[in-house]
Order: sequence, then structure tokens, then C-alpha cells
Amino acid sequence: MAERLRGRRAVAQRLRRLQAEPLCRDCAAKGAVREASVPDHILPLTQGGSDEDSNIRCLCADCHQARTAEQFGHRRTIPTGRDGWPIG
Repeated sequence: MAERLRGRRAVAQRLRRLQAEPLCRDCAAKGAVREASVPDHILPLTQGGSDEDSNIRCLCADCHQARTAEQFGHRRTIPTGRDGWPIG
């Protein structure tokens, strides 16, 4: 597993990446324009990815949450009432 950047070096790198890629890459692929707020590892560090720029894509918070759930096998949960039916 690769060592994660921390502290000032990590903050500086995050800002540099968001300045270089200010729009969400996934939204842009769908034809939408949204501000990127999260530099995301394409191949997560826990799966052998690196902190190299070639392994980073900038995403909006919603796209980042969806990608993370996809990469780590998380399922979306739907709140249900006492009767077991979905709420909402």
C-alpha cells in the first residue's frame, strides 16, 4: 500500500490539482458543468494506487461519493419505515 501524503504537502497538492482541473470530470463526460471539489484516486491507495497525478481525477462531491461506493462495493441504502416500505 502506498504512503498517503499528509499535512501541508497534501493540502498544497490538493489545491494544485483542483486548480489544474476545476471541473468535475464525470459530470463533464455527461455534458454537465459542475465545480470539482475532491481530487479522487482512480486506483485507490488501498488497492495499490499511487499519489501520482496520472492516478488522480477531480470530481464533485456527489460523483466522488458514487465512485467510492462503486470501488469499495458499498450499496446505497434506502430508509424504510416500521412497515418495511421505503420512505420518501
